[in-house]
Amino acid sequence: MHGKPRPPATAGEAIARMDQYVALGLVGQQEVAQLLGINVTDLTCLAHILAACDKPLSAGDLAGLVNLTTGAVTGVLNRLEKAGYARRQPDPADRRRVRVVADPEAAARVIATYQPFYDRLGAVFAEYTPDEVAVIADWFGRAAVEMRAHLARVRSGELDPRPGR
Repeated sequence: MHGKPRPPATAGEAIARMDQYVALGLVGQQEVAQLLGINVTDLTCLAHILAACDKPLSAGDLAGLVNLTTGAVTGVLNRLEKAGYARRQPDPADRRRVRVVADPEAAARVIATYQPFYDRLGAVFAEYTPDEVAVIADWFGRAAVEMRAHLARVRSGELDPRPGR
């Protein structure tokens, strides 16, 4: 398979397009969260719970994935349990630990909400060669590392733009 010719783009143009995509994604996540009756942070955590499939996450695992404290994740899990999206279950390897699993019926509803979008993205990816898809996947993985580093600086207060802070 040969890739389609693409118009040239600078890094600045690519970042501008990424910013547009991220902005749409934020609005979309807010709307999906509202549709599901939860907040965006809870939806983000639920996405990680669903992605874990048959390897349920611990609260600590989840906290690391979403850059939240374990205390904050406890609140998230309480809300997701109350809303019927997830539940805690004992870790079979260590009864002192708990793992988080999605409620199967709720998971099916969430997946049905996202599947049309994922199908559309699949059609977009089908227009790229496997090598191009590998580059895109590599870029997203590396960009996520940079985002985590940037978030650490933001959370440390190092980048606080407010005067006198």
